[in-house]
Amino acid sequence: MFKHTLYGTLGVALMAGALSACTSGAPEASSSDLAQFVDPTIGSGGHGHVFVGANVPFGGVQLGPSNITEGWDWCSGYHVSDTTVIGFAHTHLSGTGIGDKGDILLMPLTGAVQLPVKAQTYLSTYSHAKEDAQAGYYKTFLERYGIEAELTATARTGFHRYTFPATDSARVLINLYDGIGWDAASELKMVAVNDSTIEGYRMSKGWAPDDRVYFVAEFSKPIKNLTVYADTTVVPAKDGKPAQTIIIPDSYGVLDFGALAEGDQIEARVGISGASIAGAKVNLATEAKGRSFDDTRLAARQSWNDLLGHMSVESTDTARLRTFYTAVYHASFFPAIFNDVTGEYRGADGFVTTDTADIYTIFSLWDTYRSAHPLYTITAPERVGDFVNSFILINRQQGQVPVWHLAGNETNCMVGFPSVQVMADAILKDIPGFDVEEAYNAMKSYAARDDRGLKDVRERGYIPMENEVESVAKALEYCISDWSIAQVAKKLGRQEDYDYFIERSKNYRHYFDTTDCFMKGKMADGSWRKDFNPDHSTHRGDEFCEGNSWQYTWLVPHDFEGLFALFPSLEAVEAKLDSTFTVPYDGGPGASPDISGMIGQYAQGNEPNHSTIYAYAYLGKQWKTAKLARQVMDEYFTDQVDGLCGNEDAGQMSAWYVFNALGFYPANPANGAFVLGSPVFDKVTFPVSDGKNFTVIAENNGPENIYIQSVTLNGQPYTKAYITYRDIMNGGELKFVMGPQPNESFGAAPEDRPRSVMQ
Repeated sequence: MFKHTLYGTLGVALMAGALSACTSGAPEASSSDLAQFVDPTIGSGGHGHVFVGANVPFGGVQLGPSNITEGWDWCSGYHVSDTTVIGFAHTHLSGTGIGDKGDILLMPLTGAVQLPVKAQTYLSTYSHAKEDAQAGYYKTFLERYGIEAELTATARTGFHRYTFPATDSARVLINLYDGIGWDAASELKMVAVNDSTIEGYRMSKGWAPDDRVYFVAEFSKPIKNLTVYADTTVVPAKDGKPAQTIIIPDSYGVLDFGALAEGDQIEARVGISGASIAGAKVNLATEAKGRSFDDTRLAARQSWNDLLGHMSVESTDTARLRTFYTAVYHASFFPAIFNDVTGEYRGADGFVTTDTADIYTIFSLWDTYRSAHPLYTITAPERVGDFVNSFILINRQQGQVPVWHLAGNETNCMVGFPSVQVMADAILKDIPGFDVEEAYNAMKSYAARDDRGLKDVRERGYIPMENEVESVAKALEYCISDWSIAQVAKKLGRQEDYDYFIERSKNYRHYFDTTDCFMKGKMADGSWRKDFNPDHSTHRGDEFCEGNSWQYTWLVPHDFEGLFALFPSLEAVEAKLDSTFTVPYDGGPGASPDISGMIGQYAQGNEPNHSTIYAYAYLGKQWKTAKLARQVMDEYFTDQVDGLCGNEDAGQMSAWYVFNALGFYPANPANGAFVLGSPVFDKVTFPVSDGKNFTVIAENNGPENIYIQSVTLNGQPYTKAYITYRDIMNGGELKFVMGPQPNESFGAAPEDRPRSVMQ
């Protein structure tokens, strides 16, 4: 135990059970080592905003470097254009358009500590040539200090290994002050428990208005001294202990380890919790006790291999394999585990509670309900029930179903209540693990709210533009939610509810102007908005949200048939769709930067567009869907650092690619059907229910053979332009025969087209 002031010197030996240094050794790749195809830096350039560092699937720790630069392209704390590092933080977001987290930064140092102690005074540069990012592992070389830093992780614990040059002043700085983006520290605590353990917490305000991360850090060598600084001021000891609660201004703790020989290592194991220091301590003891850095690294890689191995792909195109398996990897960061190993977590009501099921956070639902959550029903069905159970508990605690939930906080970011669709999809697919009745009641409760334009929905059937910003975007999302509730009501035999919500789901008709066939804002007096321009979009400033009318006109994936009926003819629908992909985009002044990945007016880089390509199949033109799906995959998804055409958005962008590479996509995210597109792999096999497998084969596969010529399902001719979740989960073989020219008759018959309600 520390017995002197915080700047005193200690000579106490390491406690029993402290870490020991281990030699480095890279895991060997094998035929089953699919992690070799993962490149975590894909999407770290451009506007992908991906997290680069060490984590495990759906883990609560995302341990990686934080650049000093801030801004939109640094929402994850990292961008490939940067070569500065201020430390290795235990929490990061991935692919978001808003920055937050970056909690509990550790930074190894040598030499004197420059005053005032701030990130810009101690940062180091590094070279990407000496950087190694793998699934579950990260390494870089800090040029300023000559230190090699390695990272790996478990679900709730970060492992650090720092290899030092010869020095008489080895140090590790704990930075509780700096976060990412909007994040601003509000209260900090750092205390030395003994000569090898530091514990404390970081409370901050930002996108999450009340974020709390508690930590316990154990070091492999004895700490000779802990000094806590606020700028140039040493924070005085209190009650004879080194450091207690620290209120802003800036606060940094410097751990002195004394002299080290060339190649000596200091390891740190850091357990975190959203509930308490005690929880962080239990997490650390449970997940790290007796585990070396190398053992943990191998286990992290194995956890990724277990997940990646869910889909066995046969292909000679290694670039496509890297793109695909990295997409599966990126789609499996979030939701992130939020409860401690004891079951404790801090709920949306601010109270610490316990649940027997796993509790998750980081729900970017406006994005992920479209592809990522339907993907989890195939690749991680054992987690889906816990996701929904998390929604149910959030609804109990905060009085509404989640919109965009972050670290126990409702951010209310983006439009709609998209958790409704996720819950509906789980119920309709008979996913176990949650109370269906409570989930159903939670879904319905959103519709009785008065905020976010919902009172106008009930009273008028539409949201007047002058009453609510993003009125059309919100209303169209509500229509999708209402349709989803209606289908659950039908399944549960609630006819009155079904009638009410199916009618509400058709409210999109209020925004469709038959004179020009565009969705547009409507005023309280029933007139259309003035100065309408279908090309223009603003960043959350008019009736749309990060989009324009060309893009939002097609945001009716729950009822394409009903939307088509508003046009003069099906030929007019097809012509309008054709124009959507050919008319040049001009977003006008103030256009959102999220409008990217353009094909005409279509924006692959933004989620409201993600179902538009599949509208062609509903018209009996599946070949046009195939052509565009392949074009998007070829042009906008690569194995390079700028290999994403827009924000990753917590897995949604990558999930879109995973589905399309397989050859099908959930255009309607809650009806259990997948529209056929254009598969890119020779063969993909994945397990489904009851020990069975489902196999997708693309015969005559090749870069020019993008069109489906014929399909068989379990050896029998299959003429439909879609396949159902039930078909997939029953196991079997879906075989495509591909060719360079369209077979325009495939999926063209009315009975073979996808439709809103699947029987």
